[in-house]
Amino acid sequence: MSKTITKTFKSVDTLRNVNDDLVSTGIEQNQIFIDEANMQVKVMIPASTEAEILEILGRHQPID
Repeated sequence: MSKTITKTFKSVDTLRNVNDDLVSTGIEQNQIFIDEANMQVKVMIPASTEAEILEILGRHQPID
């Protein structure tokens, strides 16, 4: 079962860094959606990897 995790960040640079970290850990680019207008990263993942993805996103200090 898939799950979408959405986090909001402070800058476009942070969005790009989050994207790079997710890709480097093996998340496919087509599962990552960057919304620069709303400063959000959305990641579609299997529920079993949720904790790992939340940890990666948390490293970049999301504002929500």
